Amino acid sequence: MINYIGRFNVVPSLPKKLEPLREIVYNLFWTWNYDAIDLLRRLDPQLWEETYHNPVLMLGKISQKRLNDVAADDSFLAHMDRVYTQLKVYKEEKTWYQKNYDYGSENVIAYFSAEYGLTESLQIYSGGLGVLSGDHLKSSSDLGIPLVGVGLCYKEGYFQQYLTNDGWQQERYEITDFYNQPMTLITNKDNTPLKIELDFPGRKVYFQIWKIEIGRIPLYLLDTNVPENREEDRKITRTLYGGNIETRIQQEIVLGIGGIRALHAMELRPLVCHMNEGHSAFLALERIRLLIKLYGLSFNEAKDINFHSNIFTTHTPVPAGIDIFPNDLMEKYFGSYYRNELQIDDKTFYKLGTIVKDKPPANFNMAHLAMNMAGFVNGVSKLHGQVSKKMWQSGFPDIPFDEIPIEHVTNGVHIHSHLSNDMHELLYRYLGEKFNRDPSDSEVWKRIDEIPDEELWRTHERRRERLVAFARNRLKKQIMQRGGSASEINAAKEVLDAQALTIGFARRFATYKRANLIFRDIERLESILCNPDYPVQLIFAGKAHPKDEEGKKLIQEVIAMTKEPSLRKKIVFIENYDMNVARYMVEGCDVWLNNPRRPLEASGTSGMKVIANGGLNLSVLDGWWDEAYNHEVGWKIGNGEEYENLDYQDEVESRLIYEMIEKEIIPLFYNRGEDKLPRGWIAMMKNSMRTLGPFFNTHRMVREYSERFYFKAYEKRLFLMNNKWKKAKEFSAWKQKVYQNWSKVKFISIAEELKGVELKVGNKYPITAEVELGELTPKDIDVQIYYGKIDNGEKDKNFVTMTYVPKKSKDKRYTYRGEIECMNTGQFGFTLRILPKHELLINQFELGLIRWA
Repeated sequence: MINYIGRFNVVPSLPKKLEPLREIVYNLFWTWNYDAIDLLRRLDPQLWEETYHNPVLMLGKISQKRLNDVAADDSFLAHMDRVYTQLKVYKEEKTWYQKNYDYGSENVIAYFSAEYGLTESLQIYSGGLGVLSGDHLKSSSDLGIPLVGVGLCYKEGYFQQYLTNDGWQQERYEITDFYNQPMTLITNKDNTPLKIELDFPGRKVYFQIWKIEIGRIPLYLLDTNVPENREEDRKITRTLYGGNIETRIQQEIVLGIGGIRALHAMELRPLVCHMNEGHSAFLALERIRLLIKLYGLSFNEAKDINFHSNIFTTHTPVPAGIDIFPNDLMEKYFGSYYRNELQIDDKTFYKLGTIVKDKPPANFNMAHLAMNMAGFVNGVSKLHGQVSKKMWQSGFPDIPFDEIPIEHVTNGVHIHSHLSNDMHELLYRYLGEKFNRDPSDSEVWKRIDEIPDEELWRTHERRRERLVAFARNRLKKQIMQRGGSASEINAAKEVLDAQALTIGFARRFATYKRANLIFRDIERLESILCNPDYPVQLIFAGKAHPKDEEGKKLIQEVIAMTKEPSLRKKIVFIENYDMNVARYMVEGCDVWLNNPRRPLEASGTSGMKVIANGGLNLSVLDGWWDEAYNHEVGWKIGNGEEYENLDYQDEVESRLIYEMIEKEIIPLFYNRGEDKLPRGWIAMMKNSMRTLGPFFNTHRMVREYSERFYFKAYEKRLFLMNNKWKKAKEFSAWKQKVYQNWSKVKFISIAEELKGVELKVGNKYPITAEVELGELTPKDIDVQIYYGKIDNGEKDKNFVTMTYVPKKSKDKRYTYRGEIECMNTGQFGFTLRILPKHELLINQFELGLIRWA
């Protein structure tokens, strides 16, 4: 490798009149502003496609003559000024946050994620998690949330997919030129790059910081590819999810610890941190270190303080999806850190990596670290919240299942980023400006009914036609790249039918997503697809993880189906699934097929992207569809069953797919009147858009995170900071007092005044209890009656907080009284419990202490 002795940057030379273009292209607001995209495409349509919709690279490649020509074009200048004004107005107008909260913008919320899907030209994402992170930032910008994003800057990013002649996935890694991307390097006052250092075993590792503007929101990406690093350390941020387990821990140290240091170096000191998955959980350790260093707090005080301002969102429904590091690797990278910086012993440190408290941990679990450090923990759908409680129930052994402190915030999508221009124009015309400003307003979506059926259907048909054209073009290129024959290339021009019912399946090719389920009975599938009167076609796309051999076999199986003579025109696989391919598919498909094994789909968002585009969902009742489905908005596969015999499950659910397509979907789609409109289908499209559109979007999602987590965390953090952390120190001391005395907390006696009496609805059942509390007092605890129907297991249980009855006694026994209100008939049971009580507790199970009678 050549050792360059000097470096310099070259930027596009824009005529003075075109200078606003520079600000336009460096703010990703253009990715969801259709007028801006039209402007950029107008510069040079061919170059726009060749640069894969990268306006910075396009400006660097476009001829000076073309730039001079458009600088003299009044029409283009007027268009540019309009877009530039839109950007300025967007950045300056008063937002939802400013109107309703406005805690200020200096003490920001920091959102950490290992990947971000923002636009197809910036390959720093692999799939749904990354696109969700990007959508989170976009909606945060729209809402005006004072949030910054933190991630890693991958030189290669995720792999580019291509297939061999026999359909086997191959991976190609392309180098990203950051200097030709819509991002800028953070520099010092002398214009040199700002570098942050980290202590690695026996050496320093440095990284620089790239900034991407996303409307009002900055995203900071950390990059170890700097000259100060050793060659192997320069590769830490080279590849997304690449390398070995040591690469992973290095990346997560850079993301978590490095991310906090980077923010502080830029004089951004977040009071609230949101960990999107466990990859960034080391940030919690760094936040503790800073409190110890800057304010002289103890480890426990700093841990307790940060607990109230950390949020952890888990996306996985299975333990295998979590990063777990062996203790010897943790010791290698954190031995000095926890002894010297956190000032704790090894036993205390390694307990942070497990929620199972009764045995020494053999490894360090990143999700457990995040849960131990975050006062707010959530899954990403209602069902996933329940699945997460089951998965981590062992960490809450004495707590009733429904009260395990894991909540849920159902995912959404940034509607304007996934909505076709055609459909946006239609919706804007009938739904008005409020649709642009707040796509989560259900009143706005009610106006869907005002759209004439003809207009909605023609708009959707145009998108299907463009999807078919796109698929043919991509298939042709795929064949040419594989060295296919002229006859194969010509045949590619004839695949699919722009008028046929089109079913899409696009996602990561993991085995549990069962991409091949629809191929279980080929003869039956062939009879469905090849019906000349009611044709149906399938479009597939997706990548398997490079190390997932079984996932690659699924792709190979799909490719084999596309080569069957009878199915060749009916089934297409589009290579190299990314945001651009996804855009065409969600905009143009009639039906979105989703058939994972329940409950392994934490949420899923691809099906949400078809909603506003007029597509309908056919899905297993898993993830978001479990709470979204009703018979008026789409179709379900099964009734939410879970099977032990997986082969039997595949047989049952594949048959259900065929039956649903044959008996419900095809008749509804092809039932046309004299006007050739499928009125029943259009009615379901409108039902889906009106019912699901206002909820399954990231505006609703980010508002929910803000109101349930961010703002509460922010207020508690401010409260704890007051008077040199006085309240925080008192709270931490109270916690220690409770821990030390809990073994002395017990029930002495329980009295039932009406024991054996048959009660009527409306009666009350009084209970008196005497408890002993050691050095604690009634202000430190709650005594509760926990009751419910005996034959209901843990379902529908309730509790009543008992009232302390003061008495003149010198002993440390206290009397409590409470009543169960009898509202229903049946046999009920009750027990009593004692829980810690303090105004600063996020929930009463925060300390993991509970005493049952």
